[in-house]
Amino acid sequence: MVDEVPLERSTRQLIEEARARQDALARVDELMAQATGTAHDVDGTMELTVDARGKLLRLWLAPAALNYGPDRLGALIVEVAQVAFREATQESYNRVALLLGEDMTYLVEQLSGMPAPARDPHADTGLTVEEFQRRREQRLGRPAASRRPPDPADDDLDSFDPATLRSDR
Repeated sequence: MVDEVPLERSTRQLIEEARARQDALARVDELMAQATGTAHDVDGTMELTVDARGKLLRLWLAPAALNYGPDRLGALIVEVAQVAFREATQESYNRVALLLGEDMTYLVEQLSGMPAPARDPHADTGLTVEEFQRRREQRLGRPAASRRPPDPADDDLDSFDPATLRSDR
């Protein structure tokens, strides 16, 4: 047996809420079309921007990119474009989530067949701890062989800006 629960809203309020949701859903395509993603290769020889549909909007190549040869350059462009596309996809879902809320955005993801990169358990989450440490050693001017336990005095926590941390939603 199903228990009946009285509604706290009038029929008019329910209709207004449904219309507001319908208007918001109509804006989803517009919001997703505005989202872009930009990525570059680790050597800084290229940077490209794509939209959430994968359309190439901008491509910049350094003169050194010509040394790669056509096969390697083409593969690198595709790889960097895929990273930019994942960023654009995530940005589009972030925009939609602000409008529709998390639950409705999840439904849009399911309907599109493209889950948000932040939900992908196999996605590259960024730098590994080892890579971060290697780059830190380079910035501090120490060779990798001279690694020592971290010294708290080396970290300048006063200059840390929490706004630089990325939030997926």
